[in-house]
Amino acid sequence: MGGTEAIRSGKDGRGGLGNVLSGIAVAIGFALFLGGFVWGAVVYQPYTVPTDSMMPTVRPGDRVLAQRIDGAEVRRGDVVVFTDSMWSDSPMVKRVAGIGGDTVKCCGAEGGLTVNGTPLDEPYADTSRPDSGLAMPPGQAPPPGTPFEVTVPEGNLFLLGDRRAASLDSRAHLQEAGQGTVPRSAVSARVDALAWPSMAMLERPKTYAALPGGISGHGPLRLQVAAVAAGAALVVLGAAYGPLVRILGRGRRERAGVA
Repeated sequence: MGGTEAIRSGKDGRGGLGNVLSGIAVAIGFALFLGGFVWGAVVYQPYTVPTDSMMPTVRPGDRVLAQRIDGAEVRRGDVVVFTDSMWSDSPMVKRVAGIGGDTVKCCGAEGGLTVNGTPLDEPYADTSRPDSGLAMPPGQAPPPGTPFEVTVPEGNLFLLGDRRAASLDSRAHLQEAGQGTVPRSAVSARVDALAWPSMAMLERPKTYAALPGGISGHGPLRLQVAAVAAGAALVVLGAAYGPLVRILGRGRRERAGVA
């Protein structure tokens, strides 16, 4: 069979069913790859954490991915991005300790935080004292273990930093209207994952799971990453099909000629 006939028959990988399928794979791959990125840009916003108030969960300078949500979707234990003029004109990151109707108290019989009388197990929280050698932020943060009791108004949230000795959070605003709580409408996003320098999903605290309403689930980030990865793989495999078939076909023809 001549070279022209081989091309028409598709035996060298430049035509026929294989070429059609590889083209379809590339097209689907591009759609998945670009679609995953666009979907991610619509659902998530990147945010750089400026302070150490959320250590050890999030460190200063860490890049996080926060899912854009409505304040009504916030649940206990969520790490949220919010802006409240009574606190600061800049976005802040804190953990939700209580929602409307909750009574948040420090300290319980075991010396820890309680919500509606239920003691919280908070392995994510740093409750070390200021004399531990860690730097304190500007302002005045209440020492860990400072007694307080707040009943959260409906539609509001009580927010704490994980590094209790260095966090200017709801405890620092107890004398203000709402006893340091902020409205749900102040929340713009919920932190779903760490993006840089480490990459990891942010786990929801199990200690809140037994309380009414439970804890929130993760956003679609894993599915978006899978779409991007699958799309990239299809583009590479589809684009490689033609050259690979031509190389294999040339090798077979050379072996046949030698024989």
